[in-house]
Amino acid sequence: MTPMTRWIALLALAALTACSGGNEDLQLFVDETKAKPMGKVPPIPIFKPYHAFTYSAQALRPPFEKPVDILALQKRRGDSTIKPDFSRPKEFLEGFDLDNLSMVGTLSNSKGFWALVRDTETNVHRVAINNYMGRNHGNVIELGDTFISLIEIVPDGLGGWLERPKTLNLKVLEN
Repeated sequence: MTPMTRWIALLALAALTACSGGNEDLQLFVDETKAKPMGKVPPIPIFKPYHAFTYSAQALRPPFEKPVDILALQKRRGDSTIKPDFSRPKEFLEGFDLDNLSMVGTLSNSKGFWALVRDTETNVHRVAINNYMGRNHGNVIELGDTFISLIEIVPDGLGGWLERPKTLNLKVLEN
């Protein structure tokens, strides 16, 4: 036998003798636990059945948007040139509400200047002047280091359309 195998055999023998000790304290704990009175498990609660709710106010003005100004409406009522271009193909960011988009930075090189916009799925998109974003036909008219200015075309409630300026400010991420 080599010295290495002797040490391994000696360690294995020591491990086996260490495990052969009594387990009276464990048996005492198990007996004490079994001697205690058993608790009662409360019955399963009865859940109320789910009743589906159909939201029927999609066509109404969202409650947190500023109401349409009646005076501005009367001024523009005769102007029938304001209307969205429905023949134009929709851009990707027009599938999101403007409140769910956030400006997170800018990017520039010799070819141009872009704002970086994050959508609800945390994807970042480049936006340039004359791009569209938001569900209300928002046309980007100005880009700055800390803002995106756009004009939305919204229904006036009387069958016409109104232009509404909006600004998307830079969102500073905190660590």
